[in-house]
Amino acid sequence: MFDSEDSSINRKLVHAYNVMMERVEAAIAKADKKGMPVLEKAIEDAQEKASELGEISREEAEKVGDYLRRDLQEAAGFLAETGEHLKDWLRFDLALIEDRVLELFSNMVDHTRLELDKLATRADQLGDWHTGEITGVGTLRCKACGELLHFHAAGHIPPCPKCNKSGFTRISHRE
Repeated sequence: MFDSEDSSINRKLVHAYNVMMERVEAAIAKADKKGMPVLEKAIEDAQEKASELGEISREEAEKVGDYLRRDLQEAAGFLAETGEHLKDWLRFDLALIEDRVLELFSNMVDHTRLELDKLATRADQLGDWHTGEITGVGTLRCKACGELLHFHAAGHIPPCPKCNKSGFTRISHRE
């Protein structure tokens, strides 16, 4: 079980994930007017700002940036491969997601699809989700027992509630 200090750190990282996502979206919107591919730069800038403002440490900012990259890469890959909609990737009702979070994630996924090739190598290294990490909206499957964890907002990944293991994969239409 997690103690209150762990819970506080997890809340801080989930908050940082959401704030960094907003900063990345704002940077992308600004850069779109200039026609520049900027997702990676926007994530790096969001990491730097979070660290500079003392919201989280530099190490935590890098970790949260990796979580953002991984989630956006996975969603964009699904959409690019299948042509299906975000709701199909999430595999649950979009009405359950806060409007602002859905808008942010959807906008960033669209931009991520454009930069998919650039992030492919890094995404392969980040293809697994683990207890203690932060993830965005979607559904994870326990590698050990197949239990599904549904995230309707960014959140801390707990141990599997069924078998208490810590390794997960994101489920997609193919599964």
